[in-house]
Amino acid sequence: MKGFYSRKLHSLLGVIPLSLFFLEHLVTNFSAVEGGKEGFDGAVAFLNSLPLVIVLETVLIWLPLFYHGVYGLYIAYQAKPNVGRYGNERNWRYTLQRISGVITFVFVIWHVWETRVQVALGNVTHEQLGGVIHDVVMNPVTFILYLISVVAASYHFANGLWSFLVSWGITVGPRAQRVSSYVCMSLFGIVAIMFIASLFAFRSIDFQTATTMLDTIKTVLI
Repeated sequence: MKGFYSRKLHSLLGVIPLSLFFLEHLVTNFSAVEGGKEGFDGAVAFLNSLPLVIVLETVLIWLPLFYHGVYGLYIAYQAKPNVGRYGNERNWRYTLQRISGVITFVFVIWHVWETRVQVALGNVTHEQLGGVIHDVVMNPVTFILYLISVVAASYHFANGLWSFLVSWGITVGPRAQRVSSYVCMSLFGIVAIMFIASLFAFRSIDFQTATTMLDTIKTVLI
């Protein structure tokens, strides 16, 4: 029973509320594909207009994310991958889940620093976040890092959902696990494509114009 409840809490938080937040973040970013800068700004404005938004973010996002991320690193550290000896599907998924988790954890820290922390420090506003992401994706190196990270996060989300269904006894038999695997891996493909499309959308001239205007205003004030 050592670590049983800690792992169960880690698994539960990965689905509720973090998977829900992940999907909400996906929809918000994808609004840049459907509506450009105006659509993205509208989605961000809606989220920040929610009552008690700071409390909701702290309780439903930051605290669960901190526990899931830190304990996930501990699980990854304890992992003993053996894909070299037993290269079956489950061993590969076990290994990729931990690798993708570490990549996602580092990416989240980086992304939060560039966005939420900068807003909190007063360096940018919510209306300027699209321009911030535009600068990131226009740099070839950080664009590639973002691509790798969103694909890793998408896999970690989808495979983690499949693992949750198995470990919590929801998909018990081989057939149920096979069907849920097809569903979750299809979900991985859809989510990854939507995130990648969002990154390309942030390369739009609309976001570049917003960034240029911001730089001009800073220059004038200085």
